[in-house]
Amino acid sequence: MDRRKDPFLEILPQLNVHGEYADTVMTVVNDFIKENIALKNYKICVIHGHSSDILKRKIHESLKHNRLVKNYYLYNYNIGCTIIELKEGE
Repeated sequence: MDRRKDPFLEILPQLNVHGEYADTVMTVVNDFIKENIALKNYKICVIHGHSSDILKRKIHESLKHNRLVKNYYLYNYNIGCTIIELKEGE
């Protein structure tokens, strides 16, 4: 098994937002959230990186106020990823 791959992250739907601008990143993330609710995926992963934390801060600030999000947290084994738990039945 490749040590760089995490099996937990491999099974979650993922969105990689590296290279996105802070001004537009939430449009992409919100579309991803809505698509996964429609597909009945209630746990997803957004990969934002951890170099300057600009994207992470923008995403987390927006998730605080998103009515579709039940919970979110940094993934313990890779702080460049945020795991988002979505509300079911929304």
